[in-house]
Amino acid sequence: MTLFRQVNSLLFGLFLLVMASLVYFQFTQTRDFMSHQMESDLNNTMTSLGLMLQPHLQTGDMVSAETLVNVIFEGGFYRKVTLKWLADGKEQTWENPIVIEGVPQWLIDLEIFGIQKKQTTITSGWMQLATLEIEAHPALGYQQLWRIMNDTLMVLSLLFIISIFVLRFRLKHILNPLHEIALQAKELGQRKFGHDIDMPATTELKDVVGAINSMSGQLKQVFTSLDKEVSELKDDKLVDQVSHLPNRQYLSAQINNWLNEPGFGGLILAKFDWLEDIHSQYGYQGRDQIIKVLSERMQAELPSIAEGVIARIASTEFAFLLTKAEHHQIETYIQTLIRIINQEITKAGCTANSKFALGISQRIANMQPTDLLSQSDNALQQALKEEKISHWIDTQQPQKYSREQWRTKLVDAINNSHFSFQWQTVTDMQADDIIHRELYCRLSIDDKVVNASEFMPFIDLLSLGSELDKCLLATIKQKDILALTNQPIAINLSQHSLQAPEFHQWLTTFLQESTHAQQMLFEIPESALINSFEHCQNIAEIVRAAGAKIGVDQCGRQIGSLDYLQKLQPHYIKLDQSFAFYEKVNQSNEMCRALINVAKGLNIDVVITGIENQEQLQQFRSLRADGYQGYISAPEDVLQ
Repeated sequence: MTLFRQVNSLLFGLFLLVMASLVYFQFTQTRDFMSHQMESDLNNTMTSLGLMLQPHLQTGDMVSAETLVNVIFEGGFYRKVTLKWLADGKEQTWENPIVIEGVPQWLIDLEIFGIQKKQTTITSGWMQLATLEIEAHPALGYQQLWRIMNDTLMVLSLLFIISIFVLRFRLKHILNPLHEIALQAKELGQRKFGHDIDMPATTELKDVVGAINSMSGQLKQVFTSLDKEVSELKDDKLVDQVSHLPNRQYLSAQINNWLNEPGFGGLILAKFDWLEDIHSQYGYQGRDQIIKVLSERMQAELPSIAEGVIARIASTEFAFLLTKAEHHQIETYIQTLIRIINQEITKAGCTANSKFALGISQRIANMQPTDLLSQSDNALQQALKEEKISHWIDTQQPQKYSREQWRTKLVDAINNSHFSFQWQTVTDMQADDIIHRELYCRLSIDDKVVNASEFMPFIDLLSLGSELDKCLLATIKQKDILALTNQPIAINLSQHSLQAPEFHQWLTTFLQESTHAQQMLFEIPESALINSFEHCQNIAEIVRAAGAKIGVDQCGRQIGSLDYLQKLQPHYIKLDQSFAFYEKVNQSNEMCRALINVAKGLNIDVVITGIENQEQLQQFRSLRADGYQGYISAPEDVLQ
């Protein structure tokens, strides 16, 4: 029982006790008063009637005596009057039945007022004339008692109702800080650090509220410090300090990630020799200022054309990795980039379209990072050699299908559920037990199995992500894939699904009807959390309401704060493969350790990805990660 109900019940009981006591005392006092009143009235009547009857009794005037008695009796205040003549023994009795109007019979049956009667002998000198006996009628006592108790109960009941409402309102107001303290404590247990609770007026609660606010502030400060540590490490190791753009190391990791995942786009390498002229004329400070301005303009205008990474990889060299860009988008990107460069060159007092060059190459199937970098560098050297602004190495890779052909074939494969599945284990870092399995899908197109690396770029390009996810989940349910293993199954949601309200409604219904919802894990990419957090949070609420769990994929890939972890509170995170790449390059795991500390501080499990062999696994075992995943355990076909 809640404290509010306990206090309310206690006060309610005390109030009832007080009311019962008041009613009891009022009842007994009224009863005693009416009894005394009836007795006094009976004595007075007996005396006065005896005096009035004496002369008539002396003369033997029976008619006049009966008339006097009738006058008294007809008033209704007496139940019975008996007059006995002692001379001849004649006795006359007047009697009223006990019928009391306005008083319930059950009250009369209680016989609260006992029989009250008086008897006297009427004399004349020494001679006894008659005996007179009068018995009081209890009607007046019952009527007065019933009226007074009715009024008392009505007034007390009204006061009771008013008091209950006032009491509940005041109790709720007084105990509201305790309710807020309970909510704050619950949120602290879930690593949610909300706003401070307002100080209550109650003196005894001020210390408690102050302690809770202090604790919340300190925990929030700890998380902020850990988050700041991760950000500072990223800035120190992955960000160029002049342009505040990613550096070569970050770019290399992102190229490696991009080529290991489904995607399309290209790489532009740029060399700005005009910056050397600025350096010679104005010194490094003037050059650095222009680099900052140029970087800010590129960051402001280029991402709206195509998604990607802008990096400064050397003193006068920049790189532009376009991770989702078709041929025409790359052309627009290059035109905008040239316009920005020429405008800054002109502002700096140099000649436009001179002393800079761009080398462009596009991604093709099965491309390695060194191949992409080599092609872009060759294109850059060719542009410098020919004194051109740009040179584009077009691989002329033949397209398997046109865009519309891809649309037709993908829609057909999705609608007809031409899926086949593989899964890859996520293994406990210490015990080598399977934590869960991540499910991958392949499509059958033209009687051939097509991997996600080939069709997913077109799924994103054609905005078919939500349709793919719907049919994928429906097929998992239809083929009862979840029944094939005891471990939870992780399913990746596409960016399009996360942002589509109709998919949110569909997923709600799907999970409500699913018998294996608690075995499902849904993974959200970090980029989606940063770009559309509200949509992702809505998905997380839908998933949790059904008993399923949420994970974050590619965690740490973006350069920025991790405060979304504290807001979303996922069940687990998967560190981006770039951390394994950094480990391989410079044998440093500071960033990885700091990010794990942030997650552990929020009670979030951590999975390290990109593990390829036992040697690499041993390098990560010293960290407090919960699990690992990678081609050390390659994906396996799901046998249906």
